[in-house]
Amino acid sequence: PDLDADIVSLGFVQNLQIDDSGVVSIDLCLTTPACPIKDLFVQQCQDIINGLEFTRGAQVTLTAQQNEAPTAAPLGMSQIGAVIAVSSCKGGVGKSTTAVNLAFALEGMGAKVGIFDADVYGPSLPTMVAVEDDNVRFVGRQIAPLKRGGVSLMSFGYVNEGSAVMRGPMVTQLLDQFLSLTNWGPLDYLILDMPPGTGDIQLTLSQRLNITAAVIVTTPQELSFVDVERGVEMFDTVNVPCIAVVENMAYFEKEKSANVEVDYETLRDKFLQVLNERDDIADEAAADVVNSLIDTVQENVQNAGKGEMEEIRIFGQGHKRRLSEQWGIEHTFSVPLVSTIAKNGDSGTPFILDNPSSPQAETYKELAKTVARETSKVLFSKTSRPNLNYLSEEHVIQVDGMDQGTLAPAELRRECRCAACVEELTGKQILNPESIPESIRPMSMSPTGNYAVSVDWSDGHKSLYPYRQIRSMLASKNPNDEVLNGNMEKEKETVQL
Repeated sequence: PDLDADIVSLGFVQNLQIDDSGVVSIDLCLTTPACPIKDLFVQQCQDIINGLEFTRGAQVTLTAQQNEAPTAAPLGMSQIGAVIAVSSCKGGVGKSTTAVNLAFALEGMGAKVGIFDADVYGPSLPTMVAVEDDNVRFVGRQIAPLKRGGVSLMSFGYVNEGSAVMRGPMVTQLLDQFLSLTNWGPLDYLILDMPPGTGDIQLTLSQRLNITAAVIVTTPQELSFVDVERGVEMFDTVNVPCIAVVENMAYFEKEKSANVEVDYETLRDKFLQVLNERDDIADEAAADVVNSLIDTVQENVQNAGKGEMEEIRIFGQGHKRRLSEQWGIEHTFSVPLVSTIAKNGDSGTPFILDNPSSPQAETYKELAKTVARETSKVLFSKTSRPNLNYLSEEHVIQVDGMDQGTLAPAELRRECRCAACVEELTGKQILNPESIPESIRPMSMSPTGNYAVSVDWSDGHKSLYPYRQIRSMLASKNPNDEVLNGNMEKEKETVQL
């Protein structure tokens, strides 16, 4: 489903053979060895082959497509399939923690992964990941990356323990040399731990490395949301899609407390009063019964809510809804404040390795699955984004591409979901639809990232519309098309990528 085509049309099914006994063998060449649904593909292929009358078994071998770096890639990066930038516009939000745990999660899914720490002024990788051998070795005229398990590592901090006292152009040149001279070998993913900010170093790295996609790291505060917007805009400038946002320190988890206050002395007196009114219960027996009742009440109060966790959002509710409604970024992940994540970052062992079954590790694994799927879409999908054009004579917005149709400018303007038009927490519309005249028109329209379009309106307002919102508006005007598309999607569910 990710690439909107079946695996045969995509050329994933290779080396089809049938032996004399009727056993069918195929190679299934996927876009990445970290494909999150590869086991499902194998099962579906086996079920389909075994369902044929003339077959007597199925053997499915998984392979992955060879990495092909762009021709302009630096020498040491010629065998890297995808470069994933992990970025933030502000320091101290947990960007390096996210980069490290993402890399080891992808490695755990079967991919060959490397991490490059691009922060020369404050390298974090040497502290966060203790290597097996810290001696820097050369392969010919290139540097061999250091290793931790199956993950390749390189950082300025591994080769220079002192401070980097240098100006921006020198840093850019140093990073360029590092990337060119590091002999990464064949990698499915190179995780680029970007320095914070949106300046010259970040732009140069984005242009020089042909970054495939970006993951933005932030925190729940309003100021951090502004930084997310800057990050998305920076990557959009160099045509790099932002495929996910990680919200660190999203909440603090604590065990629920019952918050029940009981006056046990008064309760004891009431119990005794009731029991003493009965002639068939001796005073001694009544006292024993009351003590047992009080013990039971205390135990129940203490156990009320025990084991259940509640989320306390210290820094606010976060911005998942705005990211989805305004920017079309649907893949957002919340990581709570957990002391063990910080401790692991200081100890040299990634959190996901020490705590593979924890809920937070599952979040990093889900992030890795998203990165694998969205990267495959960027590299292999032939689906084009909708094109929006304003036809002034007809006074309509023409939508071309896989989704075709027209929208009235006023209709689109009234559906703006920005903070000035819709209340963030409740979703209640602030904008009065009647205040938008039918004569309103778009002054300019341009894609923003991979998932949204930006529109400058004649009333001076600027809106962002996720493509899925535009598709939904077109579908509501053509309900028959929506039903037809739904039926087609059901037919395509079997053995697709």
